[in-house]
Amino acid sequence: MSDRQSAWDIEVEEFARLREAGAEFVLLDVREPHEFQICNLDGKLIPLKSLPSRLSELDATAYVIVHCRSGGRSAKAVELLRASGFGNAWNLQGGILAWIDRIDPSLTRY
Repeated sequence: MSDRQSAWDIEVEEFARLREAGAEFVLLDVREPHEFQICNLDGKLIPLKSLPSRLSELDATAYVIVHCRSGGRSAKAVELLRASGFGNAWNLQGGILAWIDRIDPSLTRY
């Protein structure tokens, strides 16, 4: 396990349990479109640089799990979301690479 990336990290194993249980959440992918094309977790794609101008596309009351490639951009996105009133925004620690390593190795690593 790597060190925490934000005050609001969620481990990939917990995210996998939520998905399997059919929990209600918004999965937000803050990578770039070309990264999304390589592999994705079926999240809503809003690249980090455009997130501030696209906050209205998200429900501030929703449970939001944010991911990127390795967790750095998503940690920044969660800070932005939390500061903007999204009280239930969480960072997928380790990003899609941790998901590939520990949950679904069939996805393409990049």
